[in-house]
Amino acid sequence: MRRLWRTAMVGVVAGGLAVVGLLGAPAEATSHPYCGQAWGSLPKQLGNNDPGVPGNYLTDVRGGRHECFDRLVFDLTGPASGYRVEYVAQVVSDGSGEPIPLRGGAFLSIVLAAAAHDLNGQPTYNPPNRSEAVNVTGFTTFRQVAFGGTFEGVTTFGLGVRARLPFRVFVLAGPGSGSRMIVDVSHRWV
Repeated sequence: MRRLWRTAMVGVVAGGLAVVGLLGAPAEATSHPYCGQAWGSLPKQLGNNDPGVPGNYLTDVRGGRHECFDRLVFDLTGPASGYRVEYVAQVVSDGSGEPIPLRGGAFLSIVLAAAAHDLNGQPTYNPPNRSEAVNVTGFTTFRQVAFGGTFEGVTTFGLGVRARLPFRVFVLAGPGSGSRMIVDVSHRWV
């Protein structure tokens, strides 16, 4: 009887180790960055957000959905000279200090060193609905994009997201002499 019990226990322990091995494999796989991302949620900045270079204007803002993140693209007529993107308790418009209402569990303040109007005051970017500057219906992470306006050559946007998630900011040259500032927000943490 003891021999039978011992054989059964060895089988249970061996089976348990096999199950632990199988269950342990996915944990190893998830220890790597999500989709190769190694982003964080701390502020990202280029320059010191002084007013943009005269002649460098914001012309368009658009969104995109990717497998691992949602993307916001800001089209500029010249090189990106500065930005600051950070999570805040509430996004406010430059100049007035008025809060920008946003949907979502967390809010990114996006400040560009580029105006949304030319030197004559003519808009270079003027969305039909400032509260819904980009349609993000169906996006995984984005909840709302709001245009906060331009004040003294600095333009503000509020981005409502599902939760405080990792993000990155970078600049691409072109088209022509212009540039694109990109804000990607991950769908989840690692």
